[in-house]
Amino acid sequence: MRQQVFQFFSKVLAQVQHPLLHYLSVHRPVQKLLRLGGSVPGSLTEKEEVQFTSVLCSKIQQDPELLTYILEGKKIISRKKAPRESTALSKDSACHTDKDHFHSSAPDKGSQLDGEHCGAQALNSHLPAETEGPDSGTGESTLITSLLGLCKSKKSRVALKAQENLLLLVSVASPAAATYLVQSSPCCTAIAEHLCQLYRSLPAFLDPADIAALEGISWRLPSAPSDEASFPGKEALAAFLGWFDYCDHLITEAHAVVADTLAKTVAEKLFVETLQPQLLHVSEQSILTSTALLTAMLRQLRSPVLLQEAVAFLLGPDQQPAALEDNPRTLCSHLIRHCDHLSDEISIATLRLFEELLQKPHEQVIRDLVLCNLDGRLYVARGSPEPESYEDTLDLEEDPYFTDDGFLDCGFSPSAKPRTAPPTSAPGKTAVTEIVNSFLCLVPEEAKTSAFLEETGYDTYVHDAYGLFQECSSRVAPWGWPLGPAPLDLHEPERPFFEGPFLQVLFDRMARILDQPYSLNLQVTSVLSRLALFPHPHIHEYLLDPYINLAPGCRSLFSVLVRVIGDLMQRIQRVPQFPGKLLLVRKQLMGQVPGEQLDHQILLQGVVVLEEFCKELAAIAFVKFPPHGPQLNLSPPLEGQV
Repeated sequence: MRQQVFQFFSKVLAQVQHPLLHYLSVHRPVQKLLRLGGSVPGSLTEKEEVQFTSVLCSKIQQDPELLTYILEGKKIISRKKAPRESTALSKDSACHTDKDHFHSSAPDKGSQLDGEHCGAQALNSHLPAETEGPDSGTGESTLITSLLGLCKSKKSRVALKAQENLLLLVSVASPAAATYLVQSSPCCTAIAEHLCQLYRSLPAFLDPADIAALEGISWRLPSAPSDEASFPGKEALAAFLGWFDYCDHLITEAHAVVADTLAKTVAEKLFVETLQPQLLHVSEQSILTSTALLTAMLRQLRSPVLLQEAVAFLLGPDQQPAALEDNPRTLCSHLIRHCDHLSDEISIATLRLFEELLQKPHEQVIRDLVLCNLDGRLYVARGSPEPESYEDTLDLEEDPYFTDDGFLDCGFSPSAKPRTAPPTSAPGKTAVTEIVNSFLCLVPEEAKTSAFLEETGYDTYVHDAYGLFQECSSRVAPWGWPLGPAPLDLHEPERPFFEGPFLQVLFDRMARILDQPYSLNLQVTSVLSRLALFPHPHIHEYLLDPYINLAPGCRSLFSVLVRVIGDLMQRIQRVPQFPGKLLLVRKQLMGQVPGEQLDHQILLQGVVVLEEFCKELAAIAFVKFPPHGPQLNLSPPLEGQV
């Protein structure tokens, strides 16, 4: 019988042309009909209920003010009570009296007209509103609760239609209705709690590789597990990521009042109450799974409002420049320490999290992690003029790792130093040709193998770096970064410089590149490359200029690489047939020959990563400051190649 009732009223409302829902005698029965449906998933009338709510939502889309009449039968009263409105308020009070009488007895013609007059007053109200208590008992099904219940339906078409209707409601809501939704309806809380419930239903163990591979999940097109790519928990993971994507779309499209409240509710219930305890847990499996899931959520996140909440959760309030002796106990500091965890898997997962975070259009990320520690350029030595060319800087052979006890007596030598090109940059800046050649020639010829194989040259990195740099530049363009570094005060006394905990961990990891697993080295160099792409003059100077005059006790990315090369030259003496084994390992990594265990395999793989990383840094420096002008004369990258 319920099915026929819903079908009948759906057809009636759909065919009515004259606006009637703002009349009390019309929207009251509609509210009662919504209560008739219930909000329990699996109802036999789900199809008819979603059809009925779709008709209501289409009417509300035509006249958004109707939402205030349909929402749960509650009265939305204007906050502003001016003296000149006393007469109208008296009529409104009489109207509410008639409403109460309407519940106890059938209305006569006069009371019905008064109710209609009351509805007209509410329709014309455009002022901020507050809500009163419900007219009827709590716990009854309403338009919002009905849609939320239908969103959980096992029938995909019913759930999708309900989600579309709910998205429509929050996007067309008036200020009064939006205030009601966040203050007196379960909308935001129920959406966030369902997200947390889906998270808790995930298996305790999920492989981070499986989580990372499950891309393209959309609330409109949920992913169904396939036999060839299935893994335990895939369906539950797809459901969670699909609902998170839906929350992200809701926050993007909703009225600002609803969007702000929903984002804060999701952050509080999912990020703080659910995820944070797992990120800080002593169990490695808990840390690993929660970090990988957080990375997947960041990858899908598009809403600026929810992104702000995620950044505040991960990084906390705006950071001040850190000191070496500082040991803050914040979530951010824990995550940074996880980048240097005893478990390589946790380190890789956390580095992926930061790499994903660095790609988000939010200035606080790069400012708190890197830039706040580079302000003032304390890494540059005071009291001496800034170098302008290659000859004014420290040669590699003057580094303590390149002394007579180093590789110069070992029969090895660094790559031939290129002929110095005339400086083409502005005073105080190293010419880009010198920077590029410095990185390309850093690894000695005896440790290079890319020349023996095709498609591993420097040109490939230039092409890829060009597309990534253009993308990064467009993302940071609204932030108004300076074009050049801040001028140095040569008379200012030197203060201790600390690169910050994030760069400290990355540099420490980079210094151990010859002793770390191949996958970990790839992730460390990937994060450093992302940082080097940012078009901030301090980042470019500190990470990509080999010839800055560093302050005492400071290190830069290039100085770390120099010391790694010095260590390498000491160690390859103990590896017999080093060039041949190195070439074999590179072919194994490229899949050209079957993999087999070799002596010193981690060392050999580290050398391959080191060579490729130096070429990547050279390419980034080239596309950021090409030698023939500010714009690189390259054709746009092919679609799907960058």
